[in-house]
Amino acid sequence: MNATMVVPQLVKILRTLVTTGYSTEHSISGVSDPFLQVRILRLLRILGRNHEESSETMNDLLAQVATNTDTSRNAGSAVLFETVLTIMDIRSAPGLRVLAVNILGRFLLNNDKNIRYVALTSLLRMVQSDHSAVQRHRPTVVECLWEPDASLSRRALELSLALVNSSNVRAMTQELQSFLESCPPDLRADCASGILLAAERFAPTKRWHIDTILRVLTTAGIYVRDDAVANLTQLIGGAQELHAYSVRRLYSALAEDISQQPLVQVAAWCIGEYGDLLLEGSCEETEPLQVEEEEVLALLEKVLQSHMSQPATRGYALTALMKLSTRLRGDSNRIRQVVSIYGSCLDVELQQRAVEYNTLFQKYDHMRAAILEKMPLVERGGSQVDGEAKESKEAQLSETALVSTEPQASKLLDLLDLLDGTSGDAQPPPPLDPSPGGALVHLLDLPGAPPPPPSIPNLRVFEREGLQLNLSFVRPSGTPALLLIMVTATNTSGADVTHFICQAAVPKSFQLQLQAPSGDTLPAQGGLPVTQLLRILNPNKAPLRLKLRLTYNHFGQSVQEIFEVNNLPVETWQ
Repeated sequence: MNATMVVPQLVKILRTLVTTGYSTEHSISGVSDPFLQVRILRLLRILGRNHEESSETMNDLLAQVATNTDTSRNAGSAVLFETVLTIMDIRSAPGLRVLAVNILGRFLLNNDKNIRYVALTSLLRMVQSDHSAVQRHRPTVVECLWEPDASLSRRALELSLALVNSSNVRAMTQELQSFLESCPPDLRADCASGILLAAERFAPTKRWHIDTILRVLTTAGIYVRDDAVANLTQLIGGAQELHAYSVRRLYSALAEDISQQPLVQVAAWCIGEYGDLLLEGSCEETEPLQVEEEEVLALLEKVLQSHMSQPATRGYALTALMKLSTRLRGDSNRIRQVVSIYGSCLDVELQQRAVEYNTLFQKYDHMRAAILEKMPLVERGGSQVDGEAKESKEAQLSETALVSTEPQASKLLDLLDLLDGTSGDAQPPPPLDPSPGGALVHLLDLPGAPPPPPSIPNLRVFEREGLQLNLSFVRPSGTPALLLIMVTATNTSGADVTHFICQAAVPKSFQLQLQAPSGDTLPAQGGLPVTQLLRILNPNKAPLRLKLRLTYNHFGQSVQEIFEVNNLPVETWQ
């Protein structure tokens, strides 16, 4: 007996339960046999999944159940919730799905916190497929952020972040920032990370983006993502028209609070780069700010001497002082004295910087101004367009750009904290065909070429909720120190994986280049995979360790995974 024959009978039974009078022995709180109704709805959900004709047969009945069921008691709420789940899983009509979302929206107003939790979880599942319908209940979802129950508040935060888009990013970010100021400590990291991700993706202007990150750093600096400092410095560096505005905002924030380490690091970097603009006093976008050279130097010295400053923060402050020696008009003897003091610091990294800077003052003073020039703008590949598309494209390019220059490689290594080994003197890998498939064809299939190298077994390095990441390897016979790694991401789950980004880092004795990925969306149910080529030069033939960071959206949640791959086949490096 197939679904076409069974569904009409089930529909008839359920319609009888809903429309006719109920018997006392089978009713619970005025609902006619809710246990049987729930069982029938679950069976209909199974039979109607991916079955167009069966789904159409039960559409009218589901609408009738959804509108006629009394929700004043738990029995009615249970039947109504099963109805919503059935509508979500079958190929229901668009209007019926909107009705299901509205039912969940009413659940959010229920006094029972368990029902509110169920509603938030269900809306989170529906936000990808019925985004506009869920958006109508955004004010109610935002109100749930302040629920005293931690599990409810967390679910509301996840749903709120999933609802952010280009049209509501200003209002939603303001709400989330207000929540960040008073949310429990265990939610601050997720909230701060979500705001930063939303700002990167949907920022309407660069100034708004900078202001948003600054507010997050000021409110919850110690809870922000590891790459927040690098992202903000890159953003400020690329917004030449906002250099004066940024350095004044950061100087004021630093003068008020030096405890938030990420904020202090960005402020020190910005003051070192654009300290001359801070002293000029000409910026139409901020209130007049009169700053003397002595005040700037004293503030950076305060950061250096503070017991709250981490070694990395002191490194930023010392470098900022050194750069100010070429940007300030006064005598640089004060800076030279501070630098010489840290030449005997217990921290080896800080001591090395101080010794090198002191040598610049003494032996290479004629080169100091040229060496300490402003950092060049980070080049972004590809064409740029105006407005929101330009901002979102820049955010994507900042994540997937080739790691081809030394500053970019250093930032990525610092970001993922791969500090082992020493930087090698090897030359960059030879240029290859930018197409991964073309590269492999040229290497393996050219007539008259040397025989292909022995095959290296593939390796699965990641698997979560249907998302899989596999690595395949090729070592060109003409360049034995070069390893090509093809990263292939597949998705067998029932929901699309969007905004997929894969980043990689290796120890400093290696050289790494990332080719642009084939896309950033993995369709559900085993759709077209995303591929990306990694080129690694290993001149010393050292054991290879690879660190990967995955960032993506799945089932309405923002996911970030960082893991190390240290079980690569020996054929990849021997």
